[in-house]
Amino acid sequence: MTIAIGDTVPDVELRRMVRKSPEAVLSRDVLGTGKVVLFAVPGAFTPTCSDYHLPGFVHRADELVAKGVDTIACISVNDPFVMGAWGRNQKVGDKVLMLADGNGEFTRAMGLERDMTGAGLGLRSQRYAAVIDDGIVTALFVETERGLNVSSAESVLAAL
Repeated sequence: MTIAIGDTVPDVELRRMVRKSPEAVLSRDVLGTGKVVLFAVPGAFTPTCSDYHLPGFVHRADELVAKGVDTIACISVNDPFVMGAWGRNQKVGDKVLMLADGNGEFTRAMGLERDMTGAGLGLRSQRYAAVIDDGIVTALFVETERGLNVSSAESVLAAL
């Protein structure tokens, strides 16, 4: 079942890079306080994700913060080393929290997994964005077609 507006974000262990080491964090600790914009990508370093999705949130971070957003987070079914390298490559700095869902547990708990085994990518996340207020989903933008149509930084900004 896909998460819906009004639902509480699942609480699972994720990883992020701190200096050069992965650190375990609970999703409730990084997504459960304040106003959070979470966006998910099918994979780090993939074309749409690297050319548009992540850069859009980096470039619009100040506008999102001005609208009351406390945390902007990106999550992908990738390992923390890949997410850390992708964040450095994209010059994310402290604008976007890069979260690794290496085993896809958060993605499955959200009900937003996508089988991409036909493309050799295994189980991944659907592309989406969510606005989360104190752990409760208040807006959800799931891409139903290929590309970046409803889950962009611009779409989230328009909804805030």
